[in-house]
Amino acid sequence: MWIAQNISVIGDYLTYVALVGLVKDATNSTFLVSLVFAAYVLPSFFFSPIAGPIVDKFDRRKTIITISLMQAICGIGFVFANESRIWLAFLAQLVISSLSAAIFPAFGAALPNLVRSDEELRQANVLFGSSWGAMVFIGSALGGLVSATFGRTATFSADIVTFLVCACLVGLIKAPMQERRSTENREPIRPVQDMREAINYAKKHEIILALMASRLTFAVGAGAVSQLAVLAIDAFGTGDGGSGLLLAARGVGSAIGPFLLMRYARKNMSRLLLLCGMTGLAWGLMYLAASVSSSLLLAVIFIGLAHIGGGAQWTMATYGLQTSTPDFIRGRILAGDMGLAMLMTGSSSIATGLLGEIFPIRIAIAIVASIACVASLVYLVATLGIRKRLSDAK
Repeated sequence: MWIAQNISVIGDYLTYVALVGLVKDATNSTFLVSLVFAAYVLPSFFFSPIAGPIVDKFDRRKTIITISLMQAICGIGFVFANESRIWLAFLAQLVISSLSAAIFPAFGAALPNLVRSDEELRQANVLFGSSWGAMVFIGSALGGLVSATFGRTATFSADIVTFLVCACLVGLIKAPMQERRSTENREPIRPVQDMREAINYAKKHEIILALMASRLTFAVGAGAVSQLAVLAIDAFGTGDGGSGLLLAARGVGSAIGPFLLMRYARKNMSRLLLLCGMTGLAWGLMYLAASVSSSLLLAVIFIGLAHIGGGAQWTMATYGLQTSTPDFIRGRILAGDMGLAMLMTGSSSIATGLLGEIFPIRIAIAIVASIACVASLVYLVATLGIRKRLSDAK
């Protein structure tokens, strides 16, 4: 499952680098570049009411395999996209991202069933979170290299192959990816009622609400990521290669973050919530620094530092939700959490793109990063009572 997820992430970022370059060359619009990022993240919100119940009520292994095969078919649309058919690339990405709405919850909900203890779950989350960052680095770097050397069509074709490999690898898993439940009287999927059950469950557990809020807080500024390619092209005068470097720095930071910080959150939910807020604040401050960097190298360093916090925050929130929710509803909680975070991320991306049309890209990123800092400070203050109660309980 770990290798399958890594292969899938590499494919995502192979396509992302090439797609951003294609849109930028065809339109020279920062807003449309921001829509590429939005096309990656927004569908998760709209399809989470369906994705969550699917993950909870159907075989998770078969779900991942089926979706991966469907994504491979949709990826053919990229191959036929060009500067005069940008709409085809957007359509292909929207469908693939819509299908992906069930992939993350399926992987995340299955993981607690494939480990033997809470300590193994923590270690597994560090491994998955860190390797995600490493694969973003590899996928982004390869995306820039392959696109510049062999062309964007070759890059898109490689992405199709990654979907097929992911499906094959998950097919090799024989261990159950969910608790044993009767399939004879399986209830039909009722998106509204199923997600309402998850919402009511979350309302009764303040820790779950706090963890979901931490992800939303981080997502407030996450739209700045959509403009890294524009920063490389407009501020530093580089092409796909520079875009790949900045996205690769994001991956390196995300790979390091979980290893550095997850050890401090071990079996201490109060500390985990505090770290979620502090890492979000660090992320905003580092993006502010990147926005005023005098060279691409400095920007690469600051983006890497920012995502040390970002990678750790994402991994800690996932781990916290996994340990706080039972298997029968875990898929819906994770899907709802992901959907809300992606809605905020997509909205932030569009807002950053619009700001980029009005102001120079450095100023646009600085504005969004500043908002992210304020949001993190608000989160830290708002969760002070919860953290104190958890500390007193220990």
